[in-house]
Amino acid sequence: MKLTYKFDKLLDYLTAISIAVVVAVLVGVSDRATFAEGGQDAVVQDTVSSRYVSFYDNGEKLTVKTEAHTVREAIERAEIVINDGDSVEPGLDTEINADNYYINIYRARPVIIRDGVAEKYVMTASYDYKNIAAEAGLTLYDGDEMKLVPNTSFLESGINTTYEVVRNGGRTLTVEEEIDFGERTEHDASLASGTTEVRQLGEVGVKRVSYNVLYIDNEEVSREMISEEVVREPVDRVVAVGTKKSIPPEWEQCADWARAAGVSEGDLSAALDLIYHESGCRVDAANASGAYGIPQALPGSKMASMGGDWETNPVTQIRWMIGYVNGRYGGWNQAIEYWYSHGWY
Repeated sequence: MKLTYKFDKLLDYLTAISIAVVVAVLVGVSDRATFAEGGQDAVVQDTVSSRYVSFYDNGEKLTVKTEAHTVREAIERAEIVINDGDSVEPGLDTEINADNYYINIYRARPVIIRDGVAEKYVMTASYDYKNIAAEAGLTLYDGDEMKLVPNTSFLESGINTTYEVVRNGGRTLTVEEEIDFGERTEHDASLASGTTEVRQLGEVGVKRVSYNVLYIDNEEVSREMISEEVVREPVDRVVAVGTKKSIPPEWEQCADWARAAGVSEGDLSAALDLIYHESGCRVDAANASGAYGIPQALPGSKMASMGGDWETNPVTQIRWMIGYVNGRYGGWNQAIEYWYSHGWY
């Protein structure tokens, strides 16, 4: 009985030691920062973290848990060095807005470009020959080619990538050019007067343009455009300008008529603005064209569709005006915007 008791105590003691060893090993492993080796994935733990971000760099993958808000910040926190000529995708200022986020790093490599007897040397992360030529300051004309050629130099072999420009005698150049976006202003009676709000960001467009290039003594002296094609239309920047004003005392009667006719408080400023531009809110306003009443309906008898008292009742007239404004312009704001542009509606 005593032997059994001692054996049980020994077993409990050994079990406790084993658990402690396992815990110590696991804690040591979880605290160690490891980097990808031999193409294996690695995870760097951060004590306070929010998102997992994975970097792909020259065939290796590094995953970190980070609080970084942008790609640039994540790279800096991971202590990854970005050299001149390297390319990062997405861009450095891109916001990290999701978990399991991926960042690609393309390392610059030395490239030699041979153009006849001239040679150009660049460090580039691009594999697109047009981009490489542009980085080297070379112009490729329509029909020209860049061919990858084997490197015969023992010293340069495996270090430089070499391209050879094949000129095919062309003097036509096709390039893509930006189209500037415009800016459009919209008056908004729901915004306080004097305030502005960007409703739409502008975007540049792209056009593809072909030129005939004139050379004298092997130097370009002029270009003549021969064709132009819009690839992507620009998008205007739209800025809303507030026109909402406090209603002056002399407009209160007209405002009450407009409310009774069904004009909402949100549309009231724009409605009164249009009404006073058209008729001064006079129920019997008339001009030589035959336009009549508060909305200057032409002819005035159109307003009979809202009631037989259309000649004398301001509420009936404004009720007809609501239907006209909504049907033709889609609302009071659009109607007053049209009036500002044309001087009539």
